[in-house]
Amino acid sequence: MKNSRQFPDLLQSFFTERLMHQRQASAHTIASYRDTFRLLCGFAQQRIHKEPSALTIQDLNAEFIGAFLSDLEKTRGIGARTRNIRLAAIHSFFRYVAISEPIYSAVSQRVLAIPTKRFDRKPIDFLTAPEIDALLAAPDQTTWTGRRDYTFLLTAVQTGLRVSELVGLRCEDIVLGTGAHIRCMGKGRKERLTPLRKQAVLVLRVWLRERGGHPAEPLFPNRLGGSLSRDGVEYLIAKHVARARHNCPTLSKKRVSAHVLRHSLAMSLLNHGTDPSIIALWLGHESI
Repeated sequence: MKNSRQFPDLLQSFFTERLMHQRQASAHTIASYRDTFRLLCGFAQQRIHKEPSALTIQDLNAEFIGAFLSDLEKTRGIGARTRNIRLAAIHSFFRYVAISEPIYSAVSQRVLAIPTKRFDRKPIDFLTAPEIDALLAAPDQTTWTGRRDYTFLLTAVQTGLRVSELVGLRCEDIVLGTGAHIRCMGKGRKERLTPLRKQAVLVLRVWLRERGGHPAEPLFPNRLGGSLSRDGVEYLIAKHVARARHNCPTLSKKRVSAHVLRHSLAMSLLNHGTDPSIIALWLGHESI
């Protein structure tokens, strides 16, 4: 009788076999799942003092997963929507575990029974022009991080890219000169070309010169050179919104996220008379 596989082996095969080979999941989905398990492993180190290589499936029982989700809400300030995204990744993994190693079915079923959190779908906020100006003025551009953050925020508010598209950008995706645009891979693996305004072209040209690196490297790297994570983007935006509120009090009434920046562009285009069908194409929607 073969020995049952444990967490490290199952997690590796979940990504390489289940997500990449069988489901052919998009890079955005894989990155989101990766971030979830990176956070989960970090929580395990703090909570039960085990390295990821030493974790067992029994360690990751429903009580532990529930504590992990609560910790995310408390320490990282995530909302119900983000919590549900993290839980969806965990549920997907445990469905794979239940099929691959039936001996863990009991643990898996208890984890799969953890419900998503219900939330009210409120109208999405958007930023006014003065609020956007205050946000863009917040980063300290005397530092490398401040210049990266300013370029990131300007790109977000002027292109309306999804957070997954923003963090997935590579240096080679920026095309400057005549017909300047950003090339990105959106939902459903559909490639989209988003036009760049003159201000964005100037700022991105300066940033690319400072950024250096190879064409296939992240456009907006973290301090270690890798891509920003979704949580990193949330932290980046929250940090600069907090500073911008000192000069723009109306921001204190709004919860600003990458999706709000995306929605702000849509509202700006709409208010300037752009046809809704054009806005939908710009944002990579089937409709708006």
